[in-house]
Amino acid sequence: MLTRIITGVVGIALAAFVIQTGGTLFAAFALVLSLLAWFEYVRAFAHLGHNLTFVLGLVFLVLLWGCAWLGSAEETMAVTTAGVLLMLLVSVLLHGRVTFQAASLSVAGVLYFGLPFAHMVLLRAADGPVLSTPIGPFEFGCAMIWVMFIGTWASDTFAYFVGSAIGSHKLCPSISPNKTIEGFGGSLVGTTAAVAALGWFFGFPVPEMAGLGLALSIFATLGDLVESVAKRETGIKDSGNIIPGHGGVWDRFDSVLFTAPIVYYFAILVLANQ
Repeated sequence: MLTRIITGVVGIALAAFVIQTGGTLFAAFALVLSLLAWFEYVRAFAHLGHNLTFVLGLVFLVLLWGCAWLGSAEETMAVTTAGVLLMLLVSVLLHGRVTFQAASLSVAGVLYFGLPFAHMVLLRAADGPVLSTPIGPFEFGCAMIWVMFIGTWASDTFAYFVGSAIGSHKLCPSISPNKTIEGFGGSLVGTTAAVAALGWFFGFPVPEMAGLGLALSIFATLGDLVESVAKRETGIKDSGNIIPGHGGVWDRFDSVLFTAPIVYYFAILVLANQ
């Protein structure tokens, strides 16, 4: 437990520095995290004997990241289309070594990690007014990244503590035995309140932010369950051990993979029109 706490404190401090700095540093961290998560994913499915297209996946992830950091929507579409078709074509070019199932799992994994982390890069760089807060000014993109992370962390935290305290009805026992309906209810209420409070803090419309909080709670839970399904199928307990006491990158960012796109489109479609 001590290791978990120390790692958590160091991780939060590092995350705060990277988020506040933004720019190339934030984009570089997003790329590294996506590559590490891809490595864990490939290793997990290797337990089932699947030979995923590891190197091609790395290239695809870098290109998706580059489109988010330096490119455009058209370039992103081109890279995505070319990458998907090429990774599936590997099952023909390397027939007997890479099965169609392995190629399909490769496509799913690269899109699963590449697109959400690309959305994080886009979100941090999002244009908007400088926001005046009680502790000083925040760039719009920086504020939205904090909304994404705090909202996701709030969902996990409220679900854990409420579930531990009063949870008795299993939410998805065949997928994640520890999740309870009561914990999910606590997540819904707590995350909605937390994101609404962030709305007040940053000067965003509170009712809309409360709605975002509700959505983040739902999608953070779904993101966690998706990884739980994958881990059950591959027979692993944790995706890795790169983060002492917390497992791997995939373990720590499974919920964020689902919440990052939600916050990005909320920012550009809802807040940008206020």
